[in-house]
Amino acid sequence: MRKNQKAEIRKPEILENYYQVLSEEGFEGASIGKIAKRMNIHPSLIIHYFKSKENMTIELVDLLIKKYEAPEFLQFNHIQNMEQRFQLLIDTIFSFEWSRTIDPGIHFGFYYLSFRNPKIRERYEAMIQRFRNYLIRELDVYQKEGIVKVKDLKKAADIIITLMEGLEFHAHFLSERQPFEKFANYAKNVVLSMLRDETFSSNFAGLMNIRNFVK
Repeated sequence: MRKNQKAEIRKPEILENYYQVLSEEGFEGASIGKIAKRMNIHPSLIIHYFKSKENMTIELVDLLIKKYEAPEFLQFNHIQNMEQRFQLLIDTIFSFEWSRTIDPGIHFGFYYLSFRNPKIRERYEAMIQRFRNYLIRELDVYQKEGIVKVKDLKKAADIIITLMEGLEFHAHFLSERQPFEKFANYAKNVVLSMLRDETFSSNFAGLMNIRNFVK
């Protein structure tokens, strides 16, 4: 087997094992040695493929972003009924399955690293921007159908993403052992109310002006 072909096979395998070690040991406990032990290979082989732990971490971020953006999650074009399609979109992005596409400990671990590593920040920011643009395009479709009433689609998309990302924060710190779905359904209903309210944008702007005045 040619060298490049072998690397294409082994590198994803190493990255998947790195992910598992991170899930079990956390960022503070993960090491090339532990990954190698898990795979029953010599650590030098990992260094051979990635050159450094930082390079391996960046490639894992890229792999996880591909999982997060997997097309099967957000393909709704086959649904002819636009109201059903809209509802399925909202149900999906506030679902437990969507939230756990990536282990939350790893997701927020990389979020923390993004403050220190510009390469990780660049990738995370691009991922979130792409998702925001996807939401704006989808909301535009439903707005034209009369399903979505809110006028400022960009602001609405930002609020959806903020609530969606906050679900794991709530589950970890504020849920009081209540099931994930309980608050997720509440957040989802808040979003639905927002999207169906054509006065939301002006009301939100007024609220922000009040807050600025108070400050």
